[in-house]
Amino acid sequence: MSALIHHFVVHRLVVNKDDKIEAIPRDNCLAVTPEIELLAQQINHSFNAKPGKGVGHFVNEVAHETNDTATDEQQAGQDVSEFASQLKNYMDIKKAAGDNVEDAFHAFSLSATKRLVKTLAETGTVETGFLIFCQYEFLATQYLMIALLNTRSHVEVTNSLDLSAREHLDLARMQLAVRFDLTQWEVQPEQQRYVSFIKGRMGRKVSDFFMQFVGCEELVDVKQQNKQLISSVDAYLASESLDPQEQHQHREEVKSYFKEKIDAGETLSVDELANRLPANEESNSNFSSFTATLETPLEKEIQPDPAALKQLAKFSGQGGGVSVSFERKLMGERVFYDPATDTLTIRGIPPNLKDQLNRQSSTD
Repeated sequence: MSALIHHFVVHRLVVNKDDKIEAIPRDNCLAVTPEIELLAQQINHSFNAKPGKGVGHFVNEVAHETNDTATDEQQAGQDVSEFASQLKNYMDIKKAAGDNVEDAFHAFSLSATKRLVKTLAETGTVETGFLIFCQYEFLATQYLMIALLNTRSHVEVTNSLDLSAREHLDLARMQLAVRFDLTQWEVQPEQQRYVSFIKGRMGRKVSDFFMQFVGCEELVDVKQQNKQLISSVDAYLASESLDPQEQHQHREEVKSYFKEKIDAGETLSVDELANRLPANEESNSNFSSFTATLETPLEKEIQPDPAALKQLAKFSGQGGGVSVSFERKLMGERVFYDPATDTLTIRGIPPNLKDQLNRQSSTD
């Protein structure tokens, strides 16, 4: 990420002596040094690499009743608009380009931190760590990243060959982070896709309280969208009557396009992807027109999911005590599937597996 960092500040959440979450705020924003730029780049890269993110919008973008007959859900919608309102106030100050922009961002981060502490108390959730606010510009687009990070200890050897224990931010285990596309929120709020956030794994919705904190709701299931996209690519390549090697080459091209977009933190474009896949000149059709005819057409812009790269490269699955994984290009060469008998045949068993099987046979 080659981005222009506008503001960067970090506060800390701890459990106090009364066993309650408490914020330890920083007095001002950090100066944007090369170290801060590197850290911001690493946080953004870690966020982009996280699979299964959600996409959504501020709840207050949905109309709610304001009269005395409003339901509890509608009242909740009004309450969560506080974060969006405070963020908009900061953006208005930034547009005015006054001398107090940095102070305004710091004040916004403080109010947001207090709101997070309140949300944690209301939901009975215990989360501690360093709460980072970073506002930056990348490819003429304004973003705001908020991430809650913990630390890991490591031991290093000093120049005098002594051992020294230090703490560093654990970016690899970042599970609570949200990124706002401020430009899209301002220019195209009706699309309701300007908020992206990390979702919990293994059915644990660790992000729920974080989304309540910023007042967002999920609109798009990115994982499901990517699955649909990969299935559509497979169906399209099959419809073009390509041989296995040609299909493999085109999947590699799709993988390359996915990786480019993931690394850049950008969305996939079905039209751009169509330009990288073969077109049918006789029928004057391509991948884009093919997806438009599907029962559930693909959206034109999709946020890439890193997990989809594995789907492009391998077939894998597990269940009933069996786990199988193999490269897609081996299908029809070393691996054969018979749907009539639900049988998978593998020719050329991996040596280590073959050795285990032979040793087991000799003992029977």
